[in-house]
Amino acid sequence: MKIARPIAALIESFQKLPGIGPKSAQRLTYYLLHVPQRELDDFSESISRLKKDTVLCSVCKNVNETDPCSICSDNSRDHSVIMVVEEPLDVLAFERMGRFKGVYHVLHGAINPLENIGPDEIYIQDLLNRVKDNKDDIKEAIIATNPTMEGEATSMFLMKQLKINNSEVKITRLGMGIPTGADLEYADEVTLARALEGRREL
Repeated sequence: MKIARPIAALIESFQKLPGIGPKSAQRLTYYLLHVPQRELDDFSESISRLKKDTVLCSVCKNVNETDPCSICSDNSRDHSVIMVVEEPLDVLAFERMGRFKGVYHVLHGAINPLENIGPDEIYIQDLLNRVKDNKDDIKEAIIATNPTMEGEATSMFLMKQLKINNSEVKITRLGMGIPTGADLEYADEVTLARALEGRREL
């Protein structure tokens, strides 16, 4: 049976999303056929505005509506402590926990030689420059990359570079609590809290 072109095109678009296989893409597409047109219009408008109405914060590289972002602009936060994470979703995970009162730096990935992602492909140099330019104000850099091979490689690289350039800055790594191979965005608040409290100096 030949599928109508608009349906086939949407199925193909859904399949390009992470974690969406052919069957899930078909289910989502046929579900949307039953949604009122007004909701579909709102949905498509939200997608259309996703990149148009967001910017990367020039300070921490998180995604926000303003530059600097709401966290970097918040004077009640402790700007002397920077938590380095891989993705914006990791910031959301720690903010849900509500216990971290410092600021962030988002790398937008991890070092992965197999996929040709080196230090220059993510926002590592921006972090090094940020710490160097504010070395008198920054007391601690918490490396909170995922406990995967790529995350550990990124952590080791960051540790070496930060120690070379900023010997006075305390460098810590998240402690036990997050299982190896897990992504931070899926960790619950208690696990994240224990990991934060049990961080160790590198």
